[in-house]
Amino acid sequence: MRQDVALHHASRLVNHGPTVLVTTENDGRRNIMAAAWSMPVEFTPPRIAVVVDKKTFTSELLQASGRFALCLPVPALADLTYRVGSESGRDLQGSDKFVRHGIGTFAGPVLGLPWVEGCCAWLELRHIPEAHTEQAYDTVFGEVVSAQADDRVFANGRWSFRADNAAWHTLHHLGAGAFAVPSRVVQGTLLRP
Repeated sequence: MRQDVALHHASRLVNHGPTVLVTTENDGRRNIMAAAWSMPVEFTPPRIAVVVDKKTFTSELLQASGRFALCLPVPALADLTYRVGSESGRDLQGSDKFVRHGIGTFAGPVLGLPWVEGCCAWLELRHIPEAHTEQAYDTVFGEVVSAQADDRVFANGRWSFRADNAAWHTLHHLGAGAFAVPSRVVQGTLLRP
């Protein structure tokens, strides 16, 4: 169901404010986190800003590798999204969040970053260093180098959220594990040890 998205339409994948899963990888170490704040900032070449706390493991891997991916989760991934956004990958000795939560992935076509199975859209980005911004804030910028989307909800450069494809709608974080989708609210739960 995945189709390539023309790069001049890539910003449309995040212009409606969805929660994203940020994946990173460097020297065999990888991580995934949820981010509620992302947005397009340029059309050509397509550039996206996302807030990634400087203290996170994701930030460390992103800065070291110069690349990251964004995956757009759907309602079936609400629990997973809440969980990976509520724990640190640094705390998992000898493992990572992908293993801990049984997250299926496949490699992005240009940078080979882990893309999460079951999402409705995926983007690979090269980090654009912005020293002043990154020292003062947690915002990072990336240039989209590849993008794909599930054609059940995104085709011809446009989202199409309908009742018959509601399972593939994007998540929008409301706080405390509650997510809105274009038609309803989905509550995520934390994994209890």
